[in-house]
Amino acid sequence: MRVALLVHETFPERAKTAVGLLRYGDDEVVAVLDRTTAGERVRDHVPDAPDAPIVASMADVSEPVDALVVGVAPIGGDFDETWRPDIRAALERGCDVVAGLHSFLADDDEFARLASEHGCDIRDVRRPPDDLTVADGTAGDVDATVVLTVGTDCSSGKMTTSYELVRAARERGVDAAIVPTGQTAIMIEGWGIAVDRVVSDFAAGAVERMVEKRAADHDLLVVEGQGALAHPAYSGVTTSILHGAAPDRLVCCHAAGREAVHGYEHVPIPPLEEYVALYERVAAPVSPAEVVAGAVNTAALGGRETGERAAGADGTVAEADGTVAEADGTAAEATARAAVEEFGATIDAPATDPVRFGVDPILDAVLEGHL
Repeated sequence: MRVALLVHETFPERAKTAVGLLRYGDDEVVAVLDRTTAGERVRDHVPDAPDAPIVASMADVSEPVDALVVGVAPIGGDFDETWRPDIRAALERGCDVVAGLHSFLADDDEFARLASEHGCDIRDVRRPPDDLTVADGTAGDVDATVVLTVGTDCSSGKMTTSYELVRAARERGVDAAIVPTGQTAIMIEGWGIAVDRVVSDFAAGAVERMVEKRAADHDLLVVEGQGALAHPAYSGVTTSILHGAAPDRLVCCHAAGREAVHGYEHVPIPPLEEYVALYERVAAPVSPAEVVAGAVNTAALGGRETGERAAGADGTVAEADGTVAEADGTAAEATARAAVEEFGATIDAPATDPVRFGVDPILDAVLEGHL
């Protein structure tokens, strides 16, 4: 499918959905709509993703497009009225519209009318199924090994780590799959339940249902985590996923240098060793699980978005143009390595930045003794 991504005034830092689709999705992205960076290209900002032009509006997309995807989900998931002209234009062109907002576009009278008139579909991926129930507490009985990515905050790398883990596991011949719990992964996978939209009584049950469904066909499941256990707004969804998934092992994700909850700077992130212990204590009554590895997002330290996917065993990094640069040849690389080593020592577990240095240390810890 050929898609355009709507990300006005957020690309790439606050357009997690768009960046996730660019990196891990199978659809061909023909354009990115961003008024701020129009005239530039995707690889000016995300060098390790397929390239595409950045344009100011849907009117500037000259190539055929099957769907317009809203590639940003702001806090609270509200619809931004400045997006209306582009969504209207897409529907009038006969394009489907896909969104991961809490405000459902299919419930908008104008959009619903245009979709009907032009034979389009509007897919609100955060709309939950109607038949959800409370959890039975049975996900821990599945035959597959279940790994859950958890975080010290939102936007700490849980989805990225999940996808890098699955990709690396498949390369080793392991039958691995994602359990998608958020809008981006649902768009990539074509199925899933956005747990943060589910009635709280049914949230753990929704995760349990997905784990049991996926475990029938795969040996390793990586459940995409959401929120953070000590987050003042999103701790509820984190707890529901932790208990509903009944994971065997946890991978703790952390954004290097972040000391307070993003957007809630008056709330400090607890000491990391205490945070790891907290996750294990909360998991224990339902299904005991240990944090066996750590993933550190070092993007804020600079130098990560340079086209590399991972450092090789010889300490080098393959650049996008095929040349090779020393992985520790810059101050940013050295700082990143130090941050990873410090995090690993603090939580007493193997650690890496899955994008900058590769995910193998995490995968080794996840697979040890289980597959």
